[in-house]
Amino acid sequence: MSLWIWLLMACAFAYAWKLVGYFVPAKLLENPRMSRVAGTMTIGLLASLTVVNAVASGQSLAADARLGALFAAAVALALRAPFLVVVVVGAATAAVLRMLGWN
Repeated sequence: MSLWIWLLMACAFAYAWKLVGYFVPAKLLENPRMSRVAGTMTIGLLASLTVVNAVASGQSLAADARLGALFAAAVALALRAPFLVVVVVGAATAAVLRMLGWN
């Protein structure tokens, strides 16, 4: 199969999945347990995407400036800095580390 067929199938699946969400009864969504599960899954997915983007380069692992930027941003976040400051600290750290030659 060509790549376009797979891409169109993935688009159709994503759209169908979104449509299925409209048919979920409201009573199920109002359940506090469901809210906790949805919140926890969201945090886990975002954390895993962040880690994968920080340490993956193609199909191999890479230790470069992205790790330092992630660590600096995590420290800023732990110090309860505003989100914009966290982003700027991470970007500045990556820039400095790359300027120092840690690609």
